[in-house]
Amino acid sequence: MLSHRSFAHLIFTLSLLTAERLYAGEPGKSGRIAGPVAAELIRVIDGDTLMVNAAPWPEHYIITYVRLRGIDAPELRSKCDGDRHAAKRAMDALSDLVSTSPGLSLANISGDKYYGRVLADIQLADGRNAGQELLASGLVEPYDGGRKNMRPCQ
Repeated sequence: MLSHRSFAHLIFTLSLLTAERLYAGEPGKSGRIAGPVAAELIRVIDGDTLMVNAAPWPEHYIITYVRLRGIDAPELRSKCDGDRHAAKRAMDALSDLVSTSPGLSLANISGDKYYGRVLADIQLADGRNAGQELLASGLVEPYDGGRKNMRPCQ
């Protein structure tokens, strides 16, 4: 038979293990979903963010913001005129890519650290990656989620 102290230690250890399991399964903390998840464009927010109606399960839809993985577009609300114009060009290019595609899908999906968005690759109906297309155009910069480089106004 367990002593009171051993029993308390066992309960404490089991509680820690249970809490660790629950935390590991918490949405946004457990890693990535490979996808693909079908999505319908609602609107383009800026050069690296969309609002979509995603269908993760049959007959179930989620409206969410999606930040494109691996890129950073100039900010529409920048203090610099040049950055605002560059941001508009990136937004227009993203809009052209996704609005002309007959379908979109999300892949490599994870939680984003800011603003309640998900982070994902956006695949166009023809298989192209929207983020990679924007990178190739030179309108956005590569971004790995770390600290952003501050650019001087242009």
